[in-house]
Amino acid sequence: MKKILFIVSLLFLVIFVSGCTTQKELTINDYYPFKENVRYVYEGIGNEYAGNDVFVDYVEDNRIQLRSNNGGTEETKVLENKDGQLTMLLSRAECYYRENLIQSAQSPGSEVEILLKEPLKQGTTWTLADNRKRTITNIGVEITTPLGKYETLEVTTEGEGYKTLDYYAINVGLVKSVYVADELEVSTSLSKIETNVPLTQTVKFYYPNVNEDKLYFVNKQLSFNTNDITRDFIEKEYKELPIGDVGKVLGPNVTIKSLYLNQDNVVYVDFTDELVSEMNAGSGYESMILQSITNTLGTYYGVDKVYITIEGSPYSSGHIIMEKGEPFIVNLENCVELK
Repeated sequence: MKKILFIVSLLFLVIFVSGCTTQKELTINDYYPFKENVRYVYEGIGNEYAGNDVFVDYVEDNRIQLRSNNGGTEETKVLENKDGQLTMLLSRAECYYRENLIQSAQSPGSEVEILLKEPLKQGTTWTLADNRKRTITNIGVEITTPLGKYETLEVTTEGEGYKTLDYYAINVGLVKSVYVADELEVSTSLSKIETNVPLTQTVKFYYPNVNEDKLYFVNKQLSFNTNDITRDFIEKEYKELPIGDVGKVLGPNVTIKSLYLNQDNVVYVDFTDELVSEMNAGSGYESMILQSITNTLGTYYGVDKVYITIEGSPYSSGHIIMEKGEPFIVNLENCVELK
């Protein structure tokens, strides 16, 4: 009898422990994993720009930088998973260039948006900076997308005259969003997840032709995986001359030390000394080389000013001396495509 009671008690203990382990509280890490080299494709209904492709540009520790292309524009976002909150630190529209914005995403005094907040339980509520109310309204909601069925976490955002419902699935992330206002409904649903698919960008590279006193440009396809450094690809491609009557821009040992778009809407690029020492050019050719660099970087970033430095100092050579802070200006006149 005692033996039977012991076995029964042991069974109850096993069942109790098993039940406790299955009741593990899920976290943001479960519902929004940060994955590298992934492309998420979303199908849109109700608006021609509702669908979009999402690429992972960069992942660093608890931050991720995403690039979204809806066919009309590209947007870059930086998200952070910290202290039980998934927060959008940055959302930049019309961002066609690829640059690591993870560490500079949140400037002092800037407003952030909390996308998810623990505990991930029905009823968890928070208020956004613009007074919208966001609530976890349901758990275990079955959602069907073109990719399949998911058990999801439902998050409802209430604005003035509209609401948005976002659905997050474990180990996937956002699988569906629905915007509802009066009789309008626009939805975005996950239709495909692709791994090891690089982001491909078309970049115009300009080269000098001294004999014709023209700049020729070539459209090159650059393919980036997560955490690839953009300036390294631009440097590499510039050293591979296209077939045609054009001159080199960068010598074999030139390195681009830094490249970024500053808050003053000027591209800042810093080269090693070899930019000048390996140039071996007269004043006319040198001017065309510098104009080629300026046009390439200015066009890529969508601005008209490029500040070129050598080892951190303003550009200076035997022919051209620039003042501190003095940029070169993009000039697309007298530029033709190399065919």
